[in-house]
Amino acid sequence: MKHGSQPTLTRTAPDRSFPPPTTVDMAPFAEPVADTEDCDVCAQVLTTLGTFAAVRAVKAYRLRVELTPPVPQLPCLDHEAMLHEGIAPHAAAYVEDYESGELYEIVLTPSKRRIEIDVASTLHEHSQVGQARLLERLRGQFPEFAYRVNRVSWLRGDRRVARACRAQVTLREVLAGSDFDRIARALDRLRTVGALMEKESRVASWSVRTVTGPFLAVMGFLVYQGLGELAPELGEGTVTLMQAVLVGAAGALFLYFGLKAVHLTEMANRVWKRAAEFGLILAERRRLRDRETARSTAREQDDKKRQIDHV
Repeated sequence: MKHGSQPTLTRTAPDRSFPPPTTVDMAPFAEPVADTEDCDVCAQVLTTLGTFAAVRAVKAYRLRVELTPPVPQLPCLDHEAMLHEGIAPHAAAYVEDYESGELYEIVLTPSKRRIEIDVASTLHEHSQVGQARLLERLRGQFPEFAYRVNRVSWLRGDRRVARACRAQVTLREVLAGSDFDRIARALDRLRTVGALMEKESRVASWSVRTVTGPFLAVMGFLVYQGLGELAPELGEGTVTLMQAVLVGAAGALFLYFGLKAVHLTEMANRVWKRAAEFGLILAERRRLRDRETARSTAREQDDKKRQIDHV
């Protein structure tokens, strides 16, 4: 290029051998489920529990709890199944007292500074004396928390659910049993029982739905038609009262059977969820056992290799 001349700009064709770069928007793996402070509080409380009780498993709802050594962790199925977001993040831990060997479920809600002992899930696994001793220890360690004991509910059928589950497998076997194959077979039986309970509740529900309408219609017609003819002898007020009482009693009877069918469905769902929860705990125990076995094998191989190299 000569001195003083302007440079010549040449346009080159774009390289078509590779496609133009594209921008990919990566979605985050997971949003933070709870404040870091809440997770730290849960970890602190569970670590302190480990000084007088063994933490066997942790159920977390919108929390992440990291413990050392690791224990089986699973989602809180009772609250994850709900479609509303009004439940505060919490963690529930199955713990075994070192002295008595009794099992407890402790529910920790860090945002509300509340600790609860759920009796229904560990029914027949601890005594009232042991429960009082545990509460005393917790109050001594964490005086800033509020405490509550969730009693067994007759209305929800807690005892019936516990008996149905214990007939196949106990919580202690799931948390500490060593025969994993036998526990897995027991859980299969429990799932079958839960499925059959749910189907039986459907039969009861559909029976009530099918019969209630036609029966009340026929009974109402007969009551009003039959008692209406007795109005001249008994009086209009008496006949009207008798008609209302008979129809109301029939409606109350079918309402009772309808609520009973709903109650059976609720208990069947709880049995099935308990089986699912036990299955997740067993699967986590298998995973942790296999991981520890693999680490032990790797350490043994490394030790042998070092001995051979030393020789």
